[in-house]
This record gives sequence, C-alpha cells and structure tokens, in this order.
Amino acid sequence: MDPDDIVKTAHEMADAARQAILPFFRGLALGVDNKDSAGFDPVTEADRAAERAMRDILAQRRPHDAILGEEYGATPGISGLTWVLDPIDGTRAFLSGTPTWGVLIAVSGPEGPIYGLIDQPYIGERFEGGFGRAAMTGPQGTRALATRGDRPLSQAILFTTFPELGTPNEGAAFRAVSAQARLTRYGMDCYAYALVALGQVDLVIEAGLNAYDIQAPIAVIEAAGGIVTDWSGGPVHDGGRAVAAAGREQHSAALALLAPYLQA
Repeated sequence: MDPDDIVKTAHEMADAARQAILPFFRGLALGVDNKDSAGFDPVTEADRAAERAMRDILAQRRPHDAILGEEYGATPGISGLTWVLDPIDGTRAFLSGTPTWGVLIAVSGPEGPIYGLIDQPYIGERFEGGFGRAAMTGPQGTRALATRGDRPLSQAILFTTFPELGTPNEGAAFRAVSAQARLTRYGMDCYAYALVALGQVDLVIEAGLNAYDIQAPIAVIEAAGGIVTDWSGGPVHDGGRAVAAAGREQHSAALALLAPYLQA
C-alpha cells in the first residue's frame, strides 16, 4: 500500500468526475432513467459518465485494486483494496438543480474504509480524511477538519435526507431523536456528513444505505474526530442504518433513543 499514490489517485478521480458531471448540471436536456419500477430511483448520464471516468483512471493507475461502484457494480482485484464509488450521491438533488449532491470516493481494506473523499463539484468544495489527513479545500482556501466534540442532544443539530427516512418504524425512531434535538434539517445527502466533519452539525441519522453511500463519509468523519456506526453501535461500512456523530455524547444519546426500535 502506498498512501501517497492512493491519495493522488483519489484526487485525480475526483477531478475527472467533476469534468464529467458539470456539463450536465442544470442542463435542459438531462436524460433521467428510473432504476426502481416500484418507486423513483433516478440515474442520469452524468452518473454513468462520472463513474466511467473514475474507473478509467483506476484502470491506468491501480489496475490490481477492486472496484465497487453504484452504476457498474463490482470489479474484482488482487491487492486487498477496494475503491468504493458513488459518482453522484444525491441524484434527486442533482436533477432538481440544488448543489447538495456530491461525488463519493473511498478506499477500503478488510476492516473497512481507510481513506475517503466527499467532493462537491459545483461549489468547489472537497473534504478528505484518512492516512493522517483531515482537511477541506474550497472557495475560501484550505482548512483542517474537526468535529464539534461532545454536546448534549438538547443542543444538537440533526440531519437526515428524507423526512420519511425508511420504514415506518425507522421513521418513528428518527422522530424520537429529533424530538430531543435543538434543530432538525432535511435533504442534504452526503453534504450533511461533510458538515459533521467540518464542525457544523452534530448528528446524521439515515437508513437503507448501501456501502457506496457511507464508506467515504465514514473515512472523512472519523479522520475529523467523529464516530460513524450502525444504530446498535456496530460497523456500518456495508450499509444499512447509520448514525454519524460529532462526539460520543451525541452518539450515545442517539443510540439510546433508537434502541427500542431496533427489533421492530
């Protein structure tokens, strides 16, 4: 493993994804397909183009690594490392013209993610974590990432993407936490996780995630001093129900409120 090469490759991939996506953003002729016959799970040519661009770089720079991508599935490797890619996390936001979607890139070993990027091409912000790095770059320059640390739930800012969250039971569990938080906001997709790492937000609680939704946020938030687990406090790098917290106090309080709903 060469951390410097991994980091350089990840940034090159994020740059390529930006170039692939931005010509489509807020365009009038953006084609949208639905991947869910029972609901609405959109995918656009921007999603596909970005993942192809990132895979092309991996084929050139790190051909022995495995890949798991949202749009093109799994490609085996022999190095023991897997690149976990979500070319546009928040496609609904993307096709709505809002700039809260992002590109997620993670590198995972046998125990889970070891490095990650959350990139927002339109506003030019990039958050990275792992290998001793915890930083963001954006229009105001470069700054270190650090979570807020411990705070009472009564002072916490809480996010989730969808008000209904998932199943009715999962929605009720979220509302139990929301009732105790100072402020609840919705709809930020991966950007909410970046805000935890930046020290702006205390908690993100979500359900129904895939590995490519959560692995990059895990790496970035943990590098910034935060905690990301499933609703019972275990690993969540394979997806499912996630709690991302800025400190142990918020994390413990959220788990205690979620616990009664775990078996239902």
